[in-house]
Amino acid sequence: LDAVDRIIGGLEKKNKIISPEEKEIVAYHESGHAITGWFLKHTDPVIKVSIVPRGLAALGYAQYLPEERYLYTSDGLTDRMVMMMGGRVAEEIIFGQVSTGAQNDLERITKMAYAMVTDYGMSEKIGYISYNLSAHRDEPFYDKPYSDETGRVIDDEVQLIVKGVRDSARKLLEEKDKELHALAQALLKKEVLSAVEIE
Repeated sequence: LDAVDRIIGGLEKKNKIISPEEKEIVAYHESGHAITGWFLKHTDPVIKVSIVPRGLAALGYAQYLPEERYLYTSDGLTDRMVMMMGGRVAEEIIFGQVSTGAQNDLERITKMAYAMVTDYGMSEKIGYISYNLSAHRDEPFYDKPYSDETGRVIDDEVQLIVKGVRDSARKLLEEKDKELHALAQALLKKEVLSAVEIE
């Protein structure tokens, strides 16, 4: 288990001193991921939550057991984005403001939402078209294969997806308010929780 933690999250930073206020934010952030992941239909099972600072995982992480899956439906992608948004929304609900801790989550959500619209044909307004932008993202002089007007429609569709994801995460976490507090407080006490302890 230590080896798995080291590979997934990096080396434990024993010398990283975190203030109690920051530790509480991290505990609620990670609990937000874990709670949304636990109760959504199309997410991987949560097997561990940690607020021990590590090299690659920054100040904490929730660990999942990925299923052998090659195809994702739009519902499956949306549930995964709701889970990623769970940390940011938990901060918003509990503290009334947000921190910079969700930057990586927001980056992944944004990429996934754009992929749904421009690569996978999962937008009614754009239709069953794939511009396959992900194949060309690293090419510096690649021209986007659509007009500025279509670009604005794509941006609007992505905004709608992300807003829907945020609203879903907020609704779920407000319904599971008791579990969110219980999990965060348990994390503050123990720092690492296994699947059995989470359950």
